[in-house]
Amino acid sequence: KPHAVSHDMMLADMDAAGVDCAIIVPPSWEGDRNDLALEAARLYPHRFAVMGRLPLERPDSRALLAGWRRQKGMLGLRFTFHTDTQRRWLHDGTADWIWPAAERCGLPLMVFAPGSLPSLRRIAMQHPGLRLIVDHAGLDVELRGDDAFREIDDVCALSPLPNVAIKMSGMPAYSVEAYPFRDLHGWIRQYFDAFGPQRLLWGTDITRMTCSYRECVTLFTEALPWIATADLAWIMGDSACHWTGWSVPRESRAG
Repeated sequence: KPHAVSHDMMLADMDAAGVDCAIIVPPSWEGDRNDLALEAARLYPHRFAVMGRLPLERPDSRALLAGWRRQKGMLGLRFTFHTDTQRRWLHDGTADWIWPAAERCGLPLMVFAPGSLPSLRRIAMQHPGLRLIVDHAGLDVELRGDDAFREIDDVCALSPLPNVAIKMSGMPAYSVEAYPFRDLHGWIRQYFDAFGPQRLLWGTDITRMTCSYRECVTLFTEALPWIATADLAWIMGDSACHWTGWSVPRESRAG
């Protein structure tokens, strides 16, 4: 079950795992609030930044985009399309306004849309200037083992589009094994081969992990020796900074 995490708890876990900075994605179960995440970014601007939530179904949200990044610590937007109601928004016109508006404003989007990857492909093709980051490796977070990767062909179909990146968040939760989650290694290699290190973003989704924060890190940094050091630097932080426009000193980039 997902659990609350304070910025003090997060900093302690990050320090123990050797992670210098992190992008906070406010949890969906609390609605569209960004205040706690922005407060963490205000208190620790070199350690936290935010991909904020916005109720795209509300007409008054449209006027907020032009000044979105004027909020201290705010990088872009994150949307979920995994419930029956939200999934319809991709097809009934509710979400149509956000893609050209974000493209025009230069706002990167993180999107969680399992089961709707062909729709994301269409959107990315129609808006080549839109930076689209697909959350949770494009997978249904309720599935485990090989079943979790049944949409991987649809995910990899996004790889020819240069404006699409994949956030490898919450990977340990897809495993049916204990650390080092060997049943994931081949799948991670498939993502790497399709997208390359500069379009893969490491992430934890720590609020619902059953393993430690450090194990989320070392799954990539220690358990996959075939990832070259330079490629690992991209996956573990540089890609996130590049795709979200976060200007963090290079020595502070770790995830």
